[in-house]
Amino acid sequence: MPRTALPRTTPPKAAAPRTAAPRSTPPGAPSPGTPSAVPPLAPGALPGLGHAPALLRDPLGFLGSLARYGGVVRIRLGPRTVCVVTDPALVHTLLVALAHDCPRGAVQDTLKTAFGDGLLMSEGVAHRDRRRILQPAFGPDRMAEYLAVMHQVTEERAGHWRPGQVLDVAKEMNHLALEIVTRALFDARLGEDAALAFHRALPDLVKGQIVQSLYPHPALARLPLPVNRRFDAAVRVLNRVVDQAVRGGARSGASTGTLPALLRAATDPATGRALNAADVRSEAITMFGAGTETVSTTLTWLFDELLRHPQVEARILAELDEHLPAGTVPTPEALARLGYTRSVTREVLRLHAPNAFLMRTASVPVELGRYRIPAGTELLYSLTALHRDPALHPEPLRFDPDRWREDGEAATAGRQSFLPFGAGKHKCIGEAFAWAELTVAAAAILRRWRPTAVRGARAREVVWTTVQAQGLHVRLAPRGSDTRPPTSPAPVRATATNRATATARPACPVPGGAAAPGSVPPAPTAARRPDELRTATARHAGWVLGHDLLTAAELPRYQAYALPKLIGHAYPRARGAELDLLVDVLGWFTILDDRFDGPPGHRPAQARAIVDPLLAVLDRQAPHSPTVPRALPAQAPPAPGLLDAWQELWHRQAEPMSPAWRARATREWRACLETFLTESTHRAEGTTPGLAETMRLRRHASCLYPFMNILERVHGGDAPARLHAEPALHRLRAHTADAATLINDLYSLEREELQPATAFNTVLTVQRVRGCTRRQAARTVRDQIARLREESGTLRRRLLLDHPAGQWYLDGTRELVDGVLAWTSTTNRYLSAGPRG
Repeated sequence: MPRTALPRTTPPKAAAPRTAAPRSTPPGAPSPGTPSAVPPLAPGALPGLGHAPALLRDPLGFLGSLARYGGVVRIRLGPRTVCVVTDPALVHTLLVALAHDCPRGAVQDTLKTAFGDGLLMSEGVAHRDRRRILQPAFGPDRMAEYLAVMHQVTEERAGHWRPGQVLDVAKEMNHLALEIVTRALFDARLGEDAALAFHRALPDLVKGQIVQSLYPHPALARLPLPVNRRFDAAVRVLNRVVDQAVRGGARSGASTGTLPALLRAATDPATGRALNAADVRSEAITMFGAGTETVSTTLTWLFDELLRHPQVEARILAELDEHLPAGTVPTPEALARLGYTRSVTREVLRLHAPNAFLMRTASVPVELGRYRIPAGTELLYSLTALHRDPALHPEPLRFDPDRWREDGEAATAGRQSFLPFGAGKHKCIGEAFAWAELTVAAAAILRRWRPTAVRGARAREVVWTTVQAQGLHVRLAPRGSDTRPPTSPAPVRATATNRATATARPACPVPGGAAAPGSVPPAPTAARRPDELRTATARHAGWVLGHDLLTAAELPRYQAYALPKLIGHAYPRARGAELDLLVDVLGWFTILDDRFDGPPGHRPAQARAIVDPLLAVLDRQAPHSPTVPRALPAQAPPAPGLLDAWQELWHRQAEPMSPAWRARATREWRACLETFLTESTHRAEGTTPGLAETMRLRRHASCLYPFMNILERVHGGDAPARLHAEPALHRLRAHTADAATLINDLYSLEREELQPATAFNTVLTVQRVRGCTRRQAARTVRDQIARLREESGTLRRRLLLDHPAGQWYLDGTRELVDGVLAWTSTTNRYLSAGPRG
C-alpha cells in the first residue's frame, strides 16, 4: 500500500470534499491526433512560486481541476516542473506498461531511511524477488486463518467499549488496525505503550518525509532542524516497536507461516544468502505502516458515511443477518456473499481514496498517450481526483453504493478507473487482506454497537499521506437497544438506588458490565411510581410468611436477595396486580429451588414427593394425594405452604388467559418443574450430563419460559397467534432462556461449587467436557452469551417487520435478559458462604 503526499501548510477545512470539473478541450490544447505532444501548462502559475500556493491551499480541489486541460498537465512547484496524470487510462499505463521505465519518485526515496530497501522501496528484479518471498503470507490458503484473527481482535476491542462512551473513531480504528496486523501477520501482541508510541510517531514520519523530499539538496536532511529531529526520532520509535513485534512472535513460538518466519527462512536469489535482520525489519515496518493507516482511515470514513446514510447501515445489517449470522467466524465463502456490503466499502474507497498523492519518475523518455515525457520528469497522480472525476462518476460527491451494481456506472467504467490499491507489479500485495479486514471489522462493530453522531464532531478531510478523516467522534449505544422508539413514556432518573446498583460489583464476568453489548440500561421505574416496587416488596414479605414458605427468622436472609428488583428491571411496565403476581411467582420459585440445594436435590423419592403434587395442579388433578409432600417423613418435609401457594399462583396466572396460553404455559411449567426430578436422579446415580443435555436442562430449570408467558399476562392478552407460529420466535425464546441462564451460571458459580451435591452449572460442564481451565470455560460461556444476544437482536428485527403488533412482546424478551443481568450482577443471593440444606 504505497503512500506519498505533498505537504499541506494551511489548516484543513471542514468543507465537503472537492472533485474535478468535467473535461473539455481548452484553446491551444493539442488535438487528439497530435503525436508526442508536450503536456499543456496549467494556468495560474505565480512568478517564482508556480502552482505551489494553489496546491497547498486546496490540494484535492486543485488537482481535480486539472482534468479539464488534458490527460497529462504540467504544473510548476517553485523551480520544479511536475506532470500530473489526470486520465485513468494513462494512470493505468503508467503503473503497468511503464512500471519499469517509471520507478517510484523522489518523495518515496525519503522513506528509505525508515523502511529500508524492502518491497515498498525496491524496484525491478529486487522487487520481484522480495514479492515472491512475501506472497505466501497473503495467499488464499491463509485467508480463513486471518479472518478468524480479524474477527477475534475486533470483538475483543469492541467488547471493552461501554454504552454511552464517546469514541474518537480515527484513534480507535488506528489501534484496531495495528492490532490486527500484529496478531495476524506476526502472531504477536503489542503493549498499549508500544501501540501509542507507534501512532504518535507516524505523523512526524509523514511530515518529515514530505519536507525532506522538497529540499533542494539532500544534505539539508542531515541538519539539526526540528522537522529532521522529529523525523529521525519517529524512525527510531517505529523500528523499536517493529522489533518488539518480531521478537514477540518468535518468543511465543509463532507459526512458520508468519511474515517474519517466511523472511527468516528465505534466501536472497541474487546472493544466495539468507535474509538478514535488516531485511526482516524492512518488510515488517512496511507492513505495519502500510497496513495500519490506510485501513484505519477507510474504516473511519466508512462509519462517517453510515452516520450520514442510516438506510445504508440498515441494508448492511440485513445482509449480515442473512449471510453472516451473529457470533459466527467469517469465512471467505461468507464474505463472497456480502454483495451490498462490498459495494459500500468500494464506494467509501472511491469517494475517500486513501492514497491522495503518488509519484513516479521517468528514468527514460516515455510516451503517455499522445504526450511526450522527457527523462527525469516527475509524474504525479491523485487517486482521489481520479475517483471523483464526473466524467466517470456522475454526481461524484454523492455517496451511492448502488453505483457498484452490475449495471451501475462504476461497475461498467472498467477496472482502470478504480485503483485504490494501485495496479501492475507494484499493486498492493495486501489488497485481499485489506478488503477482508474492512468487512470483518465493520461487521463485528456494527453487530455490537450503534454509533450516533456527536454534534460538531464529524469527520473532516486532512490531506497528508492519506485523505484522513479527523475529528469524528461518536456516542455508542448497544445494538438492538434503540433501533426502535422506546415504549416507555419517561426517562429513568438517576437515583441513589440506581447508582448503588451500578457500582456494587466492579468486576463483572459478563461483557459490558451491567449493561452488556446488546442490552440497554435497565429502567426499573420507567412506567411506575418509585414507591410501587417498595410497596410490592413489603406486601410480598407478608405473602411469604402467610403461606408458611419461610419463618420470620429466615426472612431477612431471603429479603437480602432483593428479588423484587429483578422484576423491576425485567418488567419495567408491570404495575398493580401484575407486579404483585410476578414478585410472588419469582419468590415462590426461588424458595422451591433452594429446597433442592438440600436432601431432595440428590434423593429422587423426596424430589418426586415435592414435584408430583405441583404437576397435578397443572393437570387439574386432585391437589392432595398420598404423594403430597406433607406425607413425607418428618426428617425431610417440604415447605409447608409450597403447594397451597402454587395453587394460588397458577390460578392468578391462568384465570384471565386464553386456552392456547394455558396449554402453552402448562407445557412449559411442566418442563421446568420436571428438571428438578432429572437433576436429582443424576446426583443420586452419580452421572453427569453432557454439554447439550446440561444446556437443555438449564434452559428449562431457569423458569424463563414461564416468565416469558407472564409477559402476556402483564400485557393483558396473548401475543398475536401468527407471531407464536413463527419458527424465528421459537429460536428467540430459546436464546432468551439460554442467555439469562448462562448469565446466572457465571454469577452463581462460586456458590454452587460449595453445594454438597453435583452442581448443574454450564461453566463447570464446559470445563469438564473440554478439559480446559476454569477461566477458559468462563470465557467460552461469556462468548456464548454475547452471540446469543446478538442473534436475538437480529431475530427481533426480522420478526418486527412482519409482526409490528407484537413489538411489546419482542421488547419484553430483551428486557427480561437485561433485567436478569442487572439483578444477577448486584444481588447478594450468590454471596452465600456455604452450602444450605
